Amino acid sequence: MADRTLLHSMRALINESLLLDNSYPQFTKCFQDTLLVWVPCGFLWICLPFYLYSASHQRDTAPLPLSLLNISKSFVSLLLSFLMVVDLINGISNEDGEKETTAEYLGMAIKFASFALSFVIIQIERVKGNITSGILFLFYLLSMLAGIVPFYTYIIQKVYDSDLNRFVLFYIYWGFLFLQVVLLSVAESRGRRGYHELGHGMQCPETNASFLSRITFWWCNSLIQTGFKKDLEEDDVWELHPRDCSDNVVPPFEESWNNEVKQQAKSLEHSISYNHRPHQSHNVQATLSEKSPLLGGAGKSYTHTPEVTFKGSKVRGENKASLFKVMVKTYGPDILKAWGCKFIYDLLQFVSPQLLSVLIEYVTMKQLGKEEYEWKGYVYAAGFFIVALLQSTFFHQNFHYGMTLGMRIKSAVITAVYKKALTMNNEARKSSTVGEIVNLMSVDCQRMQDLTGYLWMVWSSPMQIILATWLLWNQVGAAVFAGLGVMVLLIPLNAVISIIQRRLQVKLMKFKDTRIKLMNEVLNGMKVTLVTFITYVLTSETGYLDAQKAFVSLSLLNILRFPINILPMMISYLIQANVSIGRISKFIKYGDLDPDNVQHDDRGGELFIKYNDLDPDNVRHDDRGDKVVEVNSATFSWDENLQPALQNIDFEIKRGKLVAVVGQVGSGKSSLVSALLGEMDKLSGSVNVKGSIAYVPQQAWIQNATVQDNILFGKVMNQCKYDDVLEACALGPDLEILSAGDMTEIGEKGINLSGGQKQRVSLARAVYNNADIYLMDDPLSAVDSHVGKHIFQKVMGEKGLLKNKTRILVTHGIHWLPMVDMVVVLQDGKISEMGTYDELLSHDGAFAQFLKTYLTQDNDEEQEEDEEIEQIRSKILERVESVTSDTAATSGDEAKIRKRTPKKKPPLERTISTIDGRECKPDKAKQKQEKDVLIQAEKAEKGKVAWKVFMIYFKAIGLATSAIILFVYMIYQALGMASNIWLSEWTDDKDLKNISNADTSDYQNKNYMYLGVYAALGLSMGIIVMVWSLVCTLSQVRASASLHYDMLANMMKSPMSFFDTTPIGRIVNRFSRDVETLDSILPTAIRMWMNTSFAALSTVIVISYSTPIFLSVIVPIAIFYYLVQRYYVPTSRQLQRLESTTRSPIYNHFSETLMGASSIRAYNQQDRFIRESLDRVDKNLKYYFARISSNRWLGWRLELAGNLVVFAAAMFAVLSPDISGSLVGLSVSYALQITSALNMLVRQTADMETYVVSVERMKEYSETETEAEWVRSFKRPPHDWPQRGYVSFHDYKTRYREGLDLVLRGITCEIQGGEKVGIVGRTGAGKSSLTVALFRLIEAAGGEIIIDGQRIADMGLHDLRNKLTILPQDPVLFAGSLRMNMDPFDLYTDQQIWEALEHSHLKKFVSELPDGLSHECGEGGQNLSVGQRQLVCLARTLLRKTKILILDEATAAVDMETDDLIQNTIRREFKDCTILTIAHRLNTIMDYDKVMVLDQGLVSEYDSPNNLLKNKNSAFFSMAKDANLV
Repeated sequence: MADRTLLHSMRALINESLLLDNSYPQFTKCFQDTLLVWVPCGFLWICLPFYLYSASHQRDTAPLPLSLLNISKSFVSLLLSFLMVVDLINGISNEDGEKETTAEYLGMAIKFASFALSFVIIQIERVKGNITSGILFLFYLLSMLAGIVPFYTYIIQKVYDSDLNRFVLFYIYWGFLFLQVVLLSVAESRGRRGYHELGHGMQCPETNASFLSRITFWWCNSLIQTGFKKDLEEDDVWELHPRDCSDNVVPPFEESWNNEVKQQAKSLEHSISYNHRPHQSHNVQATLSEKSPLLGGAGKSYTHTPEVTFKGSKVRGENKASLFKVMVKTYGPDILKAWGCKFIYDLLQFVSPQLLSVLIEYVTMKQLGKEEYEWKGYVYAAGFFIVALLQSTFFHQNFHYGMTLGMRIKSAVITAVYKKALTMNNEARKSSTVGEIVNLMSVDCQRMQDLTGYLWMVWSSPMQIILATWLLWNQVGAAVFAGLGVMVLLIPLNAVISIIQRRLQVKLMKFKDTRIKLMNEVLNGMKVTLVTFITYVLTSETGYLDAQKAFVSLSLLNILRFPINILPMMISYLIQANVSIGRISKFIKYGDLDPDNVQHDDRGGELFIKYNDLDPDNVRHDDRGDKVVEVNSATFSWDENLQPALQNIDFEIKRGKLVAVVGQVGSGKSSLVSALLGEMDKLSGSVNVKGSIAYVPQQAWIQNATVQDNILFGKVMNQCKYDDVLEACALGPDLEILSAGDMTEIGEKGINLSGGQKQRVSLARAVYNNADIYLMDDPLSAVDSHVGKHIFQKVMGEKGLLKNKTRILVTHGIHWLPMVDMVVVLQDGKISEMGTYDELLSHDGAFAQFLKTYLTQDNDEEQEEDEEIEQIRSKILERVESVTSDTAATSGDEAKIRKRTPKKKPPLERTISTIDGRECKPDKAKQKQEKDVLIQAEKAEKGKVAWKVFMIYFKAIGLATSAIILFVYMIYQALGMASNIWLSEWTDDKDLKNISNADTSDYQNKNYMYLGVYAALGLSMGIIVMVWSLVCTLSQVRASASLHYDMLANMMKSPMSFFDTTPIGRIVNRFSRDVETLDSILPTAIRMWMNTSFAALSTVIVISYSTPIFLSVIVPIAIFYYLVQRYYVPTSRQLQRLESTTRSPIYNHFSETLMGASSIRAYNQQDRFIRESLDRVDKNLKYYFARISSNRWLGWRLELAGNLVVFAAAMFAVLSPDISGSLVGLSVSYALQITSALNMLVRQTADMETYVVSVERMKEYSETETEAEWVRSFKRPPHDWPQRGYVSFHDYKTRYREGLDLVLRGITCEIQGGEKVGIVGRTGAGKSSLTVALFRLIEAAGGEIIIDGQRIADMGLHDLRNKLTILPQDPVLFAGSLRMNMDPFDLYTDQQIWEALEHSHLKKFVSELPDGLSHECGEGGQNLSVGQRQLVCLARTLLRKTKILILDEATAAVDMETDDLIQNTIRREFKDCTILTIAHRLNTIMDYDKVMVLDQGLVSEYDSPNNLLKNKNSAFFSMAKDANLV
């Protein structure tokens, strides 16, 4: 009984005979009153909870103003509700017409409630500030589409005759539905007319787009149009969508990471406390922070990795926080949204084969003369179009959601890496070089972004395989497993290849990610349909393969091929992504600087200042807070696993004091400064520093910015204060030399400034910062004596700008010591002595011995101890008088300094600094000075990619090879067409259709003949495509290697001017991203282009062969495709270029930050640098977002046209009277592929033009100007050249690059073989330029240099440079062992190396290292002090020992004693060599044969030191007098 009731209900709902065996599709009244109402209304009510949840969690935005559009939508909703009431009343009162059913009344009530609900939602949308509603649009669209059935039914059934009221009411109702759909297709306006939102650029149009505009990407039109009209520039692209901006992306990720870290720390704490509970009662506490380890925060709140500590011991637990889990929690809902779209797309994929099946059946029945209603054919054809349109929409929404999510993941992870780089400790820094950390950004973060958009393959591919297999089973039965087996058997092979390759890539990170897709290409060619059809023919009862089975199976196998092929690639992608996640996770879990290393407890003395009165005399204070630096029994190490670098440090510094820190090389001076900054691990004791800090590192850290920006360092410009700082730091004359003064851009790492200039810019930055405490690590080492005197007087001294500040000065200049308040002497990491200058000289301690060693080393006479000390004191004081007096005469004022009672200094002098507060009128001329750009913006090519760029690539492949590749692929595609046409002939054979003859030999022979030819064609395709893949892959790899070699060879020969004006990050970008494009992306793009172009061509040929009338539509469609492509490609190409050029600054800034992390922390500038990084990432993603959005714009439109091709093919199949089922199958199965083929063709054409830009960029760097030849075969100097070391300059002139002034303006002098020549002069006089010219790092602009009779301009650069040795101003070491740094080419024995170390006074130090010569120096030699690095360079020089040696301020970073030892070594080991020494310490060259004084690029004096000193008017005499040498 129940079954009968159900059957009756089903027939009442759907009557098949009424629906299908009718002149029109007639649906029952029950169907119209139920399903056609319940589906759209049910959609609205089901979505309601999700909508309300989303609205409640939406960020607050301004409500939308009332507008005509909003009022119209509200009015239509209410009117539709009213119409439902009227319709209900009409139904109740209608006595003549047909009585209404319960279902109809229920339907009216549901519609009334739904329209009323839509009115409420419209109001909520307005209040919440939402300009469009997808739910309402889809609800009204579904309602309108559901109304189409009664729309035509009422007309055909002439309802107007029986119930005019209902007829009229329905069409009014349907008209308002249509109107509401139109209204909901338009977005609301956010602002009132005449008002515009404030912002820096154009707002992203997606934020103001309607739902319909968003799903069709109509909002991209303006950008595509602009790109078509002109070459896009940066300002033409709208700003990033707020959803994707770093400010909205980073906080949720950081919050999730923080929670994960705290959760793991609690688990670790519980585990450890549980494990230790039985033994003894420990005090267990987890060192947790509210901030994540990857968050630096502002100021000194450097959080560190959570650890578990016990009393008396420190146990560091492994941080097991999962980055993957955090990403799932943070981005799971977003990716599910994308996957939902992909799920619907996958289901829709399998509708088309079913439509093809019924269409073939329809045509076959017509051909057999059976009656078939034409509307069925039209419905089937329309079904193809509608299904394909829905597929396109869901597919592109999936990609849009997925790829924008990838952007957000990249932005969040890059920021996490950047913040970690600002907070990681020294142990972590040793584990990763700058290059490796930058690689995390450039490769691993990018890989995670790329994978996110394709992650759906993981579940989508298996689902498609299962569904396709099930449908194939329904078609051909068990034969499906034969074809499927071929595919599946190759999966492990592909997977193994991918895993092996990935393992090699993990081991050798220098290799870029590449993929060999040979097996996939072979699989595509090995027509699995062949195996399936052979099995079916041999196993079926009749052996007959009809058109329906053949072409439906073919279309299903086409669907199946993609997921089967993509799975092995996905395995490789997942492994790569897993490695990247692991590398990033490992990095952001590294330990951080412990905030407890240094306390910043400001409690203590209070400051009382009269309002608006900054006179120091009006400041009262108490003494409780007079100690601004307190260190108690502190022991520090650079790494918990290393021996302490500083032990038992005890000292305190009062406010306003000047404290000098002295000691020999490696004694721990720089370590002490780092310890006060919190840069070292504190193993015991306590450190407290009160107030803000300014830091001058020993090696100046200079940003790639203007001089002014480097000095201001984020502070507001105060012109008078700024001018005072420039004058005090002696930068005025230097700025006059620079082309644009202080607006001159400094190159990367300050490359276009001398060492002294960089140090003074670094000092000026600190002075302008106006901090409470100044930590200065040997700031005067790189400047001349007279400049040093000026700086000490004007900045650090008793009358300097910082006279009221607390100053800690690390120095090797002992002549400053009488003028400091306290001297701290370090020896072997301990404070050996500490006190005032007088106190330390009052007894024969380590300090006195140090001074005596230096000052009395030439004195052979023994004297009484007190007399010796008195002699040292008098000599030092005499020197003090000379270097601190305003004139060359000795005033004696400074000698009295030590005898005064120190004046009480008020606390926190930053508020009463002498460089603040005075009024002045800024020089407007200075303010208007234009910026001189050294680093030019990266060149972005414009316009269409020139054909010659393609030719460059084809020539790299080989023109003959390129022609062979093209010809072989044409044969492959021709065989593919032939096999499908043969399949059509096979299934249409009339003899084989007569299955009653299946047992006859003629029938079987004919069947086997068809099968044999089909098999031969399939096997031929497999062989040909394998050959094609091998030739293509190998030739493209060679092409990439060739272009890479050309670029590398050219870079190695580029002149210094190129590196001065080109950031390293930009060059690295060419060698990483662009080379990777040529390695893997471009070859794939070219193969895909060939595949899609020939596939599209073959599709057109086959459809035209099947239905010639198709040619009538192919022409307009082809024109449309061409126009869309031409319209789109310029935009895509230019966006790719803009994206490429904005990527380099991210890496440049990151590298720069890593190098200056300690300075950034010291100045408390982390937030500003993080903000800069976020802005650069956002800027790059802005162009990436525009590019992927334009791709979606193109894809949707091309697929729309492709869908029309499918519709046309189906329609022509319906309209053609004599067409067979096999030809319909052939035509439509090809047409189903053309949508993706033509879309991919345009996409691949655009991508190929986009990616070939990398060839263009690599070619640009392989054609830059180069140095002279390395070796000139016919102008090589003699093998033993130079024998004497004679050097002659004849009117030599040079400049650093074209367009700049001469730096040497006519040098003429002769240096005899074996002479020792000192070169002196003010900073910027041309000293370093002279040495650079000897190596021909800059070429002559006039004149010549001759060495032992050979013009250096005539010989090859290698022949020249191999015969010269330089000990540079900045020591250069590489990450690697000490031995490798000394002997990179492994030319010397260990004994020779130990001898060089002994002569360079490093043997004792190296022998005490645990690893000896194998000791790792760290990146840039960071594990050694600057002085030790210089000594290693000296040892390297001693090994090489050429006839000519150049010393470029080589001893500036070492103490006086070590300097003398080095000078003695040089005199002894290079006694027969010609030595050119650039010196700041004149005492080191007083015994030289000659002294050359340079001034503004000219030789002003050149004679022996004695002769020059006899002339009291000489510049050298003045310098010697300043240095107290005369």
